[in-house]
Amino acid sequence: MASNIVSKNAALTNQLDAGRAIARSQVKLGRGIGLLSFRATKKPMASIKMQLGDEKNSINPGGHLEELEVAQRDFVAGETPLYYAESLTKHYKDKKGKGPEIYIKREDLNPCGAHMMNNAIAQVMIAKRMGRRRVVAATGGGQHGVATAAACVKHKLECTIFMGSEDIKKQSSNVKLMEKLGAKISLVEGNFREALLEVIKVYADNRETIYYLAGTVVGPHPCPEMVRGFQSVIGKETRRQAMEKWGGKPNMIVACIGSGSNALGLFNEFKEEDVRLIGVEAAGIGSERHDDVNHGNLSDILKHAEGSIFNRPSISAALEDLDDLKVLIDLKHLNETHRVEFHTVQDEEAMEAHKRVYELEGINPPFEAAHAFAYLDKLCPTLSDGWKVVVNCSGRGD
Repeated sequence: MASNIVSKNAALTNQLDAGRAIARSQVKLGRGIGLLSFRATKKPMASIKMQLGDEKNSINPGGHLEELEVAQRDFVAGETPLYYAESLTKHYKDKKGKGPEIYIKREDLNPCGAHMMNNAIAQVMIAKRMGRRRVVAATGGGQHGVATAAACVKHKLECTIFMGSEDIKKQSSNVKLMEKLGAKISLVEGNFREALLEVIKVYADNRETIYYLAGTVVGPHPCPEMVRGFQSVIGKETRRQAMEKWGGKPNMIVACIGSGSNALGLFNEFKEEDVRLIGVEAAGIGSERHDDVNHGNLSDILKHAEGSIFNRPSISAALEDLDDLKVLIDLKHLNETHRVEFHTVQDEEAMEAHKRVYELEGINPPFEAAHAFAYLDKLCPTLSDGWKVVVNCSGRGD
């Protein structure tokens, strides 16, 4: 592994350099987002001009979407099941045998073990159409890195994954998988936040020759829109599968909230007010949320009183990512309009939920998704008998 690791600058230098790169851009944050609250902002927040701003690039030139449908069917292995969790449903029945029905959206059955492949394969196809030979990405828990590396292998593109030194120590198995897939691992001091800042800086300096593959709804326009769009397949499948299973929509959808890709992919297809949307994030100590610009986009983030970004330690690299940037662009809008309810659970509760789901259903959720499952303890006693509740199992708990 050591031969593939490239040492990078300290986190402070990365942040300053990325900030300068963002400041040089002339593209406003609000461009194309489509939310009135952002189009109307008076703050001159600029972001890096990303791939979709290039005239030669388009989401659907010459049958790109048709090609993507084939890849999703044959390479990503088609849609994932909406699974009726019979034992978990029984667990939450009251003494009279009444309670909600629990369904699990099985994104853990995706290739590479998570929903990340939905987005990775689509963006690698765009990179190839643009004539790029090298793809760069940042990862924390490692699953986005593995998915990106696998997609690059299929399309014969070079792949470099930026990863924080703290995360590399925790995610050695995923690091080995990425290396087996031919990816180069670029070590950055710190965690996912520093890795993301570094990859944006590298892209800004080499945007004519490399492609930055965003894996989260974090970063400058149009990265959040692209990721949300490619992950919306989760919600589309869920809506169709619900109609097939019980002839209607879910009453409630629950997903973990971190960088937001799995939640927005699911929430985006349920605009109706009669579908209750719940986002669950890791609880912890710290200061309040504050609007700020980070990674090139406006977001609600955790900051200390003096303004430095707050990062809560958690039980895994994935959970530290979950704590990194809270409620970004679309999630922020959904929060402000009260379309989504946001709740928190403790790490201990998530660990207990992980054990429960594993023992009752034989499903091994990641600790991020375990936070969503943990909230069922508080939620289910308040629900009507027969309510249909969908929980997104965003990946596999390797």
